[in-house]
Amino acid sequence: EIGTTRAEILHIFSQKIRYDLPDALAQKHWNGRYRGQEQIWVALRFLGQDSDIQLDAFDPPEFVRWRWVSLEETLDLIVPFKRQTYEAVIAVLRTIPPQSSPLKD
Repeated sequence: EIGTTRAEILHIFSQKIRYDLPDALAQKHWNGRYRGQEQIWVALRFLGQDSDIQLDAFDPPEFVRWRWVSLEETLDLIVPFKRQTYEAVIAVLRTIPPQSSPLKD
């Protein structure tokens, strides 16, 4: 989604996380066929430089801009309908040691 492979996996979430889109958005994005998403989240450590992030690597791009923020700032920036999703993700992220070793195959 951000056009880089410069990362290592730290943690794969054991539980899927679901969220529903507001009706108007579900109609617009998925023609009413789906009402939300179920996702498996993965925590990564970024190993590159900022210039390694290429938002235009896919067409259409998933994102139009990005920036680094603290974990504490994340909930203030997310769209309201995804707030519970991000609260669940952040709760898991807080359990990962800061210098955690990458997962091994």
